[in-house]
Amino acid sequence: MEVVNQSLLREDRSLLVITHLSQLLHYVTGVGGFIVPLILWLSTRNSVEGMDEHGKAIVNLQLSLLLYIIVSIPAILLLGLGILTLIGVGVLGFVLPIVNAVRAGNGESPSYFLTIPFIS
Repeated sequence: MEVVNQSLLREDRSLLVITHLSQLLHYVTGVGGFIVPLILWLSTRNSVEGMDEHGKAIVNLQLSLLLYIIVSIPAILLLGLGILTLIGVGVLGFVLPIVNAVRAGNGESPSYFLTIPFIS
């Protein structure tokens, strides 16, 4: 168990908000919605208060969405249920980062439902 001195951590809510909103790069550029938050989390998790919790939640969401997409592609053959799942993944991938960016700006912890806790 690692003990970090709390006085060394700085509070930077704007960086937490940017980390959450950087997930939307999937919709703008097609790539980067996983890589940019991962780099921000790994580079500042020991220096920004709350970044470790928010970063883990973001990575868990992105990995869960990727898994849901992989599962829904073969499910397209089953009465088109995969298409509904892909639409749901697209909506969740757009709405949840915005909601949690607002929560991070208010100093609250992230709340990503339907995520699989790969990293705890």
